Amino acid sequence: MDFSFFTWEVFRAFVLHGLYFSLALTAVATLGGIVFGTLLALMRLSGIKLLVLPATIYVNGMRSIPLLMVLLWFFLLVPIVIGRPIGAEWSAVITFIAFEAAYFSEIMRAGIQSIARGQVFAGQALGMTYGQNMRLVILPQAFRNMIPILLTQTIILFQDTSLVYIITANDLLHGFSTAGSNLSHPREAYILAAVFYFVICFSLSWIVKRVQMKVAIIR
Repeated sequence: MDFSFFTWEVFRAFVLHGLYFSLALTAVATLGGIVFGTLLALMRLSGIKLLVLPATIYVNGMRSIPLLMVLLWFFLLVPIVIGRPIGAEWSAVITFIAFEAAYFSEIMRAGIQSIARGQVFAGQALGMTYGQNMRLVILPQAFRNMIPILLTQTIILFQDTSLVYIITANDLLHGFSTAGSNLSHPREAYILAAVFYFVICFSLSWIVKRVQMKVAIIR
């Protein structure tokens, strides 16, 4: 195998934009997933049936369908419904946020439930409303406890961004594939793509371990 074709010029021309998109998609989907996932978790823990039922159906439904299927359905069917194309990049962003919200919801629900009930009762004794108790007492502690697993889910999310290749979004894998096809080195390009994913995910996993140690010390 010959890897000499892979120069800085090739990386900048074919791969760099895809790397930016994969990282941006990961960041946006993580942020959106945490925000909407937290709302879903609060709905499921509210005890109000009108909130619990739709949140439960959404979370369990999304977690029962492969991400690839959700991505394809959104990319192929939504343009038919609305009468105009959305584009591969926007389809990826919306799908990932909607899908990851279900997984982050379960993480946040577990984090909230891990807080001792005495904390809730203490807030209530001080006259706090449900919203104030969650915002000022429960959620800050839950987020701190869940930082390692939230970061782990983010690593999994980054790996899943390679799935947008199937809808021709210009992600990291698509960049390597295009470079390999155009320069007649497809096997080498896919090997290099695997190396890039490994290095990035291994580095992020190392960071997660360091963060987990710091969180354990704080506790």
